[in-house]
Amino acid sequence: MNGMPYSFLLEVVLRSVIMFVIILVTLRASGKRGIKQLSVFELVLIIGLGSAAGDPMFYEDVGILQALTVFIVVILLYIFVTKLADKVTWFEKVMEGEPSYLIKDGKIMMDAFKASGLTKDEFFSELRVLNVEHLGQVKTVLIETSGLFSVLFYTDEEVKPGLPIFPDPLLTKVKQVYGAGPFACVDCGQLENPEQEAHECPVCSCKEWIVPISTKRIS
Repeated sequence: MNGMPYSFLLEVVLRSVIMFVIILVTLRASGKRGIKQLSVFELVLIIGLGSAAGDPMFYEDVGILQALTVFIVVILLYIFVTKLADKVTWFEKVMEGEPSYLIKDGKIMMDAFKASGLTKDEFFSELRVLNVEHLGQVKTVLIETSGLFSVLFYTDEEVKPGLPIFPDPLLTKVKQVYGAGPFACVDCGQLENPEQEAHECPVCSCKEWIVPISTKRIS
């Protein structure tokens, strides 16, 4: 084993157990959030702690005391930053970001959607998990700072025609639409009654359309 004594393997086991306990205690002290609810700062915290914990586990010349010092400093910084964010609004916005509307009053907010970094497939996938068949069933979608979605639905009586979000219907999109509508833009879901062929969406400039559906949501 490259000159390393076998006795050090036992020390590696002991170091790993100690660092595991330290990580467990540190994360327990940092709060009860789930992994998907972590902020960017908290992810940085975990990455930093992981880096500080890894080396002492198997590098003989890296002491546990140094790693423990790193843990104490990092967790104190975390406590300081979270308390500061609670008291200073602008600092909280810098560290955590702000919730933003992806759908408002049944319409996709294109600027916010682009800023979110989500792809349309990812967004539709999240909605499908919530038993959404088309955008006409959805009144509001808010993306929280944690990345989770808060969704409000139209009642059955309020459901209107909307863009289908399951893959098969989207395969029937067409470019040449004209006549009785409405048609739904395949990019943003905007409903239009085209008065000429190759009609361009006024919201996103897309020229591909699909016949919307208006089925009720089955929860």
